[in-house]
Amino acid sequence: MEVNLLVVDDEKSIRETLKEILEEEGYRVFLADSIKSMKNLVEKQYFHCILLDLWLPDGNGLDYISYLKEKLPGCALIVITGHGKSEHAVRAIREGAYDFLEKPFSMDRLIVTVEKALKETIRTRKEKEEEEILGESKHMLKVKELINKVAKTDVNVLITGESGTGKELVARKIHALSNRFDGPFVDINCAGLPEDLVEAELFGYEKGAFTSATSRKLGKLELAHGGTLFLDEISELSPRAQAKLLRVLETKEFTRLGGTQVIKSDFRLICASNKDLLQEVKEGKFREDLYHRISTFIINLPPLREREGDILILAEHFLSLYLKKYGKPEKYLEEGAKKLLLAYQWKGNVRELKNLMERLAILHEGSYISERDLRNLLGFTYDVENLNSLLSEKDLKKAKQEFERIFIERKLREYGYDLRKTAEAIGIDLSNLYRKIRQYNIEAGI
Repeated sequence: MEVNLLVVDDEKSIRETLKEILEEEGYRVFLADSIKSMKNLVEKQYFHCILLDLWLPDGNGLDYISYLKEKLPGCALIVITGHGKSEHAVRAIREGAYDFLEKPFSMDRLIVTVEKALKETIRTRKEKEEEEILGESKHMLKVKELINKVAKTDVNVLITGESGTGKELVARKIHALSNRFDGPFVDINCAGLPEDLVEAELFGYEKGAFTSATSRKLGKLELAHGGTLFLDEISELSPRAQAKLLRVLETKEFTRLGGTQVIKSDFRLICASNKDLLQEVKEGKFREDLYHRISTFIINLPPLREREGDILILAEHFLSLYLKKYGKPEKYLEEGAKKLLLAYQWKGNVRELKNLMERLAILHEGSYISERDLRNLLGFTYDVENLNSLLSEKDLKKAKQEFERIFIERKLREYGYDLRKTAEAIGIDLSNLYRKIRQYNIEAGI
């Protein structure tokens, strides 16, 4: 798919430089030097991403974010400016911009930001399609009741449950039903970042705070002002980060790394963990005082194997969703296939079921899905076919990479998409596993 980018900046040299660099990355780039020329282009062409300068000859770029969001649903907006102030950045994010970059910024950072912004918009669209919490089992009816009770309050919520049970979906639902629904939902996966970067992501940093800090960066705590901050896998925070987070929760005040200015942020905190945090407290791995701060209200999500009445509802929902997505004709589950779905243990929970239905939508031929069809997929027949194809690969490097991708996908399924367990089992660091998942574009619910 051809990706259209629009650069809106009144400085010709910047426009042309960005155009040259972004075209080298494979994007189709358009240029505008004013609000007027931007509007003319937007009326004629859809853009997947816009780099929008703040100060333009005929207006302030911030005043046109809502206009662009309305005109271009799903477009990623990145505000760029040489006159950055934290209040401008906060306003930009709150009104729907993906990020805020202060000039001068490195081209590498710009490229990474554009790439992440495009991926994020795709992920957001997928979440909107799947945002309803499905299920009529007694367990899920209780979960829905708890969500409705807690949403309108402002208390901290801890969501627990195995990997793949839908903890982020519940967090987003609480935010959507809360009085902060029109504020930002800012999330961070505490297990997805090296320890030395977690604090930078949470608190932000000033230019010069460390070697690679070439400009100011706002942290998640600051960006969540007026909305919800979701900390996924909070058990993975280092003792130092836990202590600093506790102080923020007590005062709602903090400073950026390398800074002295005290920043206030009004946010609602929702945390999630696939570990037993009380056990982590007993073992001295998690602060008891922080645990009590974050667990004012606890919602425990049951594993899919305990939601027998929901399995077929979810399976048929996901199958229909992916058949539409890939333009495939309708398919139906035979009775034998339904019985197998109900008997299967679902170590990866809802995520594993969703991934199975996506593979069925793509790979299965014919209108009816039999028990044998499911057994083939659950038995990793597709992986075997891929492995056999590697034998004909002439390029050793490509063969190694493809094997690594297949190996990681299989191990993720084997360990129920528990990333920490998978990393330990295959003998690599968790951060290294995250990099490989992103490198090979593996569906792992990140």
